[in-house]
Formats: sequence, C-alpha cells, structure tokens
Amino acid sequence: MSSNPPNPLQQLVQWLVANTRFPASRLDAKSEAMLCMARLAEAEEAAAGDRFLIQRRDGAKDAALRAHTLRRSLVHFKCDNSAKV
Repeated sequence: MSSNPPNPLQQLVQWLVANTRFPASRLDAKSEAMLCMARLAEAEEAAAGDRFLIQRRDGAKDAALRAHTLRRSLVHFKCDNSAKV
C-alpha cells in the first residue's frame, strides 16, 4: 500500500502551520496568493522534469576552446621587428 505525497497546496498549508501559526494568524491576502502561485509553479516545474532547464555550459565547446588554447600556447612565433634597410 503506497501513500501519495501531499499535493503542493497541502505542503504549503503545512509550511504555513509550521512557520506562521496558521490559521490562528494569517498573512495578508496578497502574500498568501503569492505563496500559493509560487508553490504551484515550483510543483509544475518539478513535474516537467528536465524540459525547461537551461544548459549553462557546453562541454564540447569548452573542450574545443581548451584544445585551441593549448595548441596556440605550443606555437612560438619569433618576430624580429628590427628591419634593416
């Protein structure tokens, strides 16, 4: 017998009970609405999985740049600017 985890709004109510003494004292309506929207958005994002994650680094590009830098560091150009006329 498996129990389902509580839905996002139940988790929010549990958080409110633990942190704000809900329902004895309540936040103003706009704050509660903002918390509800944030919790629902977080749950939707978690359910979506990896679809909306932003890839911050490209491993192949980083490796190519490291290899390019290494090749450039191995090549030494000898330049003599003292042109004799």
